[in-house]
Amino acid sequence: MAIWKAAKTIEQLMAANHNTAAASLGIEVTAVGEDSLIARMPVDARTVQPYGILHGGASVLLAETVGSMAANMCVDPERSYCVGLDINANHLRPATGGWVTATARPFHIGRATQVWDIRIVDDAGRMVCISRLTMAVVARQASE
Repeated sequence: MAIWKAAKTIEQLMAANHNTAAASLGIEVTAVGEDSLIARMPVDARTVQPYGILHGGASVLLAETVGSMAANMCVDPERSYCVGLDINANHLRPATGGWVTATARPFHIGRATQVWDIRIVDDAGRMVCISRLTMAVVARQASE
């Protein structure tokens, strides 16, 4: 069973990221599954640190981007929206080129909070980073 209340197409998700940090880093949504959202990011001059390996901050930005998009598709956009509350990340191996791909899946989808598991792999499918993102579900005000 799909978890989405406000399902969006890949094109709609990409359009929403126009002129954002995610767009600046080249993040692309590649798939929306029944219970997952997948996006990728290039490992290039925009996303590496001085040693030529993927910057941990870029990995975290990718994780929060894919988790946040997924979280917001799990709420009625007329009534609420989701914002990041906490994120942690463990960087497991370096990536030096190609693309990294993040898959977000929920641990918990509640009325007030959501918790997402985001796994980032390299082109060979090796785990680069694992992240847990907690999202706050915020009620929209009548005047919004």
